Amino acid sequence: METFIKEIKGIVEENKARYEELCNYLWDNPELGLEEYKSADAIIKVMKEKGFSIETGISGMKTAFIATKGNGKPVIGISCEYDALPGLSQVASKPVEQAIENQEAGHGCGHNLLGSGTVGAALVIADYLEKHNISGTVKLFGSPSEERDAAKVFFGRDGVYKGVDFAFTWHPASYNAIWDGGSLANTIAVYKFKGIPSHAAAAPELGRSALDSAELMNVGVNYLREHVVSDARIHYSYLDAGSKAPNVVQPNASLYYFIRSNKIQDSTDIYHRINNVAKGAAMMCGTEVEIDFKIAIADFVPNLVMSKVLYDSIKDFGLPNFDEKDIKLAKEFYQSLSEEARNSGKQLLQKQLGKELADKMIAQALDTQIAPFDGKYGAPQVITSDSGELSHYIPTAQMFMATAAVGTPLHSWQMCSQARSEIAKKGLFAAVGGMATAALTMVKNPELIEKAKKEFDEVVGDYVTSVPKEIKPRNPEIEK
Repeated sequence: METFIKEIKGIVEENKARYEELCNYLWDNPELGLEEYKSADAIIKVMKEKGFSIETGISGMKTAFIATKGNGKPVIGISCEYDALPGLSQVASKPVEQAIENQEAGHGCGHNLLGSGTVGAALVIADYLEKHNISGTVKLFGSPSEERDAAKVFFGRDGVYKGVDFAFTWHPASYNAIWDGGSLANTIAVYKFKGIPSHAAAAPELGRSALDSAELMNVGVNYLREHVVSDARIHYSYLDAGSKAPNVVQPNASLYYFIRSNKIQDSTDIYHRINNVAKGAAMMCGTEVEIDFKIAIADFVPNLVMSKVLYDSIKDFGLPNFDEKDIKLAKEFYQSLSEEARNSGKQLLQKQLGKELADKMIAQALDTQIAPFDGKYGAPQVITSDSGELSHYIPTAQMFMATAAVGTPLHSWQMCSQARSEIAKKGLFAAVGGMATAALTMVKNPELIEKAKKEFDEVVGDYVTSVPKEIKPRNPEIEK
């Protein structure tokens, strides 16, 4: 094992300049979902230089791609993301909020690290297989717009993941852990009510209020909340509440609904029940309702066999090796966080590591430990990620690696600022090595692949998305 890890570290180091330069480029050129033209091109260039073949325009998305290298089985999937977030521009490594001039977007979720880290892992795996003439194929799935458009939904539905034996990915964070719990499934739809306008005082009997239907729908859904699974979360907002004139019977109104639960099956069931509420609200008011189904994203299902391999691989390869300079910067960022964020980070680490060890991590503002993994499912995280779709088509394991100060929230200017720091680069190095070690361990031990597949068949089985073929990915060029 020692010789194996030493060799992997050498290959990770050999590729370091490539993935670190890519990390910086993605950060310097933040692009929103389905508009990651520079980012996708930069990743593709690196993969081509290393002998990967490229397919582009996957599932009709211009910034989606697959990079492939190797021959035969097993087929190893590595899932890559590279989209940024609006309104999160921030100067790098500066613990004071300051946007970059003439720049709006920023990598506040660390996808410059996620993207470059998965590229690095794919390069290391391919180099090792080639060097030792081992059978195996590496596929890097370039998945755009995780934040908004859930590209993996379309990848899975369209058969893009067929033939892949297992997949790994990671996510930047403020702590080190295996993602051993699930996530929230989410079904998204817009309800558009159409009525008949009329003067609200002179002839209200002639009108049919779309706004009344929308309000009745919300009342009905509020009564429904008592009779759905307890983990469900139902959110809505008004997209259109009719005109601003109160003396008009409003002819149009529309609502935007998110329907979340721990399992996609429950989310789907609640969605259909809400559809009936909407239809009933329209009937009560004599209006019409159009149900505009947007997307459905499955919950994440970690493969426990692979998760244990990934956990052991991270420990064998090594966690980020932070120095005093990193600790000093992290403490400054830690102080910039709200009291709520600091408390949240403290509570999480205490839960993961115990109070004594967690307090040591908090004192240095950087996590240098990994949360213990007992091979069992943990509690679901109250987030939604289209990695859930990946996990419903391929046995999948994912980790979180510390690339920011303890307590740093995702989607924050602090996360964006640290995503180009030396702190982040050290987390990136460990993530590349951990994923590559795990994937190659699976290859060298085929019985692990079979165990992972058996678990997948028992836990997930045959998954069919509720997203119909007629639903296509958003086209940002048409919108403009």
